[in-house]
Amino acid sequence: MKKSAILPYFFVVMLTTSCAQNSDKGINIPESIDFTIEAVVEDIQNPWGMVFLPDGTILITEKEGKLLHFNNGKTTEIENIPEVYRRGQGGFLDIELHPDYPKNGWIYFSYSSSDGDGKGGNTAILRAKLSGNKLINKQLLYKAEPNTTKGQHFGSRLEFDRQGFLYFSVGDRGNRDNNPQSIARDGGKTYRIHDDGSIPTDNPFADSDTTKKAIFSYGHRNPQGLALHPETGELWEHEHGPRGGDEINKIQAGKNYGWPVITYGINYSGTKITNETSKTGMEQPVYQWTPSIAPSGMTFVSSDKYPKWKGNLLVGSLAFQYLERLVIENDKVVYREKLLDSMGRVRNVRQAPDGFIYVGVEGKGIYKLTPQ
Repeated sequence: MKKSAILPYFFVVMLTTSCAQNSDKGINIPESIDFTIEAVVEDIQNPWGMVFLPDGTILITEKEGKLLHFNNGKTTEIENIPEVYRRGQGGFLDIELHPDYPKNGWIYFSYSSSDGDGKGGNTAILRAKLSGNKLINKQLLYKAEPNTTKGQHFGSRLEFDRQGFLYFSVGDRGNRDNNPQSIARDGGKTYRIHDDGSIPTDNPFADSDTTKKAIFSYGHRNPQGLALHPETGELWEHEHGPRGGDEINKIQAGKNYGWPVITYGINYSGTKITNETSKTGMEQPVYQWTPSIAPSGMTFVSSDKYPKWKGNLLVGSLAFQYLERLVIENDKVVYREKLLDSMGRVRNVRQAPDGFIYVGVEGKGIYKLTPQ
């Protein structure tokens, strides 16, 4: 599949919730744009993360434990990647370039690792440099604890802010009763570190000897989306809820996002987790999806190549196999649209330096959206 005609889309009726009310009255709904999809990199089982190098080539993390370099139609496997603990949702996960990559060459990775004490694994953050077809100068920056043989909720996305801080996410690792609400434990958190792995002295819990000093926010379930707002520079996140209650959040220092004390979701068995959807001292989501779409990957559109989408948020859906476009006004989702309907499990979406949107689809590969 090299190129296809425009795929159909349709309006998705928004759910009325206490955190994101829906009303089409008075809303100026923008027209969508026609586009073609072009297969850029094919035959990839799970393109979890991707970055675009200054020379226009692409580095892609394959969840099962491969780092691929796509260059002029050819895909080469990079050697000497970190050892990956492969279990369930764990594997070789996200990838990000240092903001000053052309000068320093640092590439950052998140992956599930068995380093440390105990059986199983947990999420790790590492940086390295690329020399030919090999990673060199590998440096482990953070390793979540403890290891566990549970296969769910590793997170994990990476994002640099405008000040050069590195943020990353770690899911609750299937231990909702202990990890998300404790700032003395890893799991169910977003973290902030310097580019060399050191802890910023102004992190919200950096002054305590009984906390994980890298924690930036807590009370999360399984965050698999991080993106900076192109105008405000604020960090936005999305995370998987249980059965219902997937969330979009604006991440603020030291804030508690509630899981599992408050949630719009229920257990997969249909039983309640809690009766509470709000509580003093806990943040409400900007938006929540019920039923769950299983969000993965997100990017804000800032490119002039998609003028009718500018400022919109794009989010992949694993469960319903489409790309979702969300129009946000005053931190409220006012319109949703399906793109690439039934294309497959959308694992990741990125806006490349050339301004075009690239989408990673499980079992297929990476596609470029070109406006007509």
